[in-house]
This record gives sequence, structure tokens and C-alpha cells, in this order.
Amino acid sequence: MVLGQRSLGQRSLGQRSWNQFHESRLEIMGQGQPIQLLRFFLAIAMTSPPMDLSEIRQCLDSEDSQDRMRAITALRSYDAETAVPLLCGKIRDPEFLIRSFIAMGLGRKRTAQAFEALLILLEDVDANVRAEASSALALYGDRAFPHLLAMFNQDQHWLVRRSILAALGEVEQPDILLRLCVAATQDGDLTVRETTALMLGQFAQTKFQTTALDQLLRLAQVDEAMVRAAAARSLRQYDLHQAREALCQLQRDPDHRVVAAVLEGLVEN
Repeated sequence: MVLGQRSLGQRSLGQRSWNQFHESRLEIMGQGQPIQLLRFFLAIAMTSPPMDLSEIRQCLDSEDSQDRMRAITALRSYDAETAVPLLCGKIRDPEFLIRSFIAMGLGRKRTAQAFEALLILLEDVDANVRAEASSALALYGDRAFPHLLAMFNQDQHWLVRRSILAALGEVEQPDILLRLCVAATQDGDLTVRETTALMLGQFAQTKFQTTALDQLLRLAQVDEAMVRAAAARSLRQYDLHQAREALCQLQRDPDHRVVAAVLEGLVEN
């Protein structure tokens, strides 16, 4: 989960520890809330000593949101049969941070009940929670994809759409991801288009590269410099004449950020 910024993050979930996973979510989500607030909650939750079930139940009923956060995080040490009913009992918690952490937990403790609870959280009033629920739902595999596709089409919030793109990139569904990327190139939000341009680099040297390259060539000519820069970074992944020609043009771009994105590839090579 991320609050307070719109920076980009693309990492493999399989290579991340529980703590690293929460930290990386700080790179994907943002709602204008102080980012220090989430780090504060993370520090409390991750450094708390183990709790037995009776203490967890007591903390879940506490009026102190810090107690509830500690309890929810402590449930990571319990099996799904024990943890999921307790997590599901708090999906209406008044604090959006609590609901977001519940969504994370339901992504780790995958059961039929957890899946249904995540579908409820997809309709949450807070975009942070909907985005976190989308990311968690992607971990359920094939049965989740129709819901995520519908969510991407229905929810126009940049936070939710970027989270769905990132989540599908992590679970390796290139055909679905490309379909969403094509749609996202028309998104009204700059950061969504920037994310899309970066993600299109993943399709180089795959059977999807022709379609992906067509989208990148178009994004390389848009008005927004940050999108052109992101397109340049992805175009470097394509060992094709059209990509190299586009990079030559971008190297003469009037915006220094775009030129830098092209030159980064030359330095790396």
C-alpha cells in the first residue's frame, strides 16, 4: 500500500519478503495522505511481539486503531483457517488503513471466504482499499481475472488502475496485461499512461511484441514528456528497426528527461 506519492514500482512478488512487500506498495499507491503515517503503522505492526489468539481478538475489538493494526498483522503467523474469519470480521473497519491491511492479509491467506471478502472490498469507498484489494485478488489466479478486468473498466481512479496493471504484471498474464495496456494508453491520467509505457517493455521478444511496439511508437509521440521518457526506456528493450529509429528521434527530443532516458540505455550498454 502506498500513500502520498505517485512513483512507480515493478517487482516480482515471489522475490519479496512480507516486510518488503508492504514497503514496495509504498511505490504504487498514493492518496495525498502523509507517507510517514503508513510507515509509522508498518513499524508498529512489524516490530510487535507475537500475539496469542485471545490477545488478537481483544485487540481487534479495541477502539485504538494501533491495537487493531497489531492484531491484523499478527494474524500472518496463523493458518488461513484461523486468520481469515477474523480478518473478514473487520472488513467494515472505519479506518481505511486497517481495511487496506486486511486486503493484504486476505491475499496471503487464500480461501473461498477470503476471495468473497475481497470482492466486497473492491467496492470500498476509499481508492486505497480498492487498489489493495485488486492487488490481493490477482494472487488468486484465473478466477480473479474476470473481476479485475471488470474493475479496470469500471473504476477510473488512477490508483486502482495502476495497481491492477502492476498486479497483473507480477502474476505473469501477458495476454490480459497487454489488453489492459492498450486500453490504458488512452487513460486520462498521466501516471497511468506513464506506467503503461513502462510495462510495455515487458513484451519485447515475445509473441505480443508487434502490438506492444505499435503502442510504444504512438506513446513516443505524445505531448507529455514523462510518457515519452517512459516509452524511450521501454523501446530500448526492442531489438527492432522501428524501435531503434524511434530512439534516434527521441534522442533529439526538446525535453532533457526524454533525452536522458535514451542515453541511459547507451551507458548501460
